[in-house]
Amino acid sequence: MIIDINCDLGEGFGNYRMPNDIILFDYISSANIACGFHAGDPGVMEQSVKLAVEKGVAIGAHPGLPDLQGFGRREMKISAREAYQITIYQIGALYAFVRAAGAKLHHVKPHGALYNMAAKDSQLAEALAQAVQDFDPSLTFYALSGSEMITASSKLGLKTASEVFADRTYQNDGTLTPRSKPNALIKDQEQSISQVLQMVKEQQVYSVEGKAVKLKADTLCIHGDGTHAVDFAKLIHERLVNTGVQIRSN
Repeated sequence: MIIDINCDLGEGFGNYRMPNDIILFDYISSANIACGFHAGDPGVMEQSVKLAVEKGVAIGAHPGLPDLQGFGRREMKISAREAYQITIYQIGALYAFVRAAGAKLHHVKPHGALYNMAAKDSQLAEALAQAVQDFDPSLTFYALSGSEMITASSKLGLKTASEVFADRTYQNDGTLTPRSKPNALIKDQEQSISQVLQMVKEQQVYSVEGKAVKLKADTLCIHGDGTHAVDFAKLIHERLVNTGVQIRSN
């Protein structure tokens, strides 16, 4: 059994570097690097790409909405064409650093509100998938398992990685519980690990209402901005390996 572990990284600015990033690279197989719209800047992008190359971690572009103050987590009314344009723009920005480092871009994973909006909106999903296809059809599209993004990408023939989340709760329809709700995040490590093992080994998850929801788990997202992010990443990595799961990028 194989699972990819991905993490959103490179989300600092200027002289500030996310303190967990360097250590987290030891426990993941794929990195989603911010492209400057919701977080990140040229210096952080360059450093993050270099770290990924040094650690042998697959490099992905992490495009988001143009909302630095809201960290890309506030919904914006954008057209499908605008979604296409900002995605192409951001992939290109990160790709410049990837190419300069003599590396290869592996995947694209939308960020925050853009991700959640496109999970339900077929037109936005098609726009994002088309942007990836037009930039480089060999790239893998990371998207919420069972979402409109997976459907749109599959129609184009793009390689997809169905994503599940270690520290987020789920609704009955398989979508993530909005962060605006109090039960959106799982803060107990053992509860989170139990959910991870269920998703990876059984390909299902229990919703906040107790319903068993079928899903496909190709890649597992862990977040690097929590207080105990490094300890949690290490623990999940160890538990998966100890139960016979191989960790590598798709």
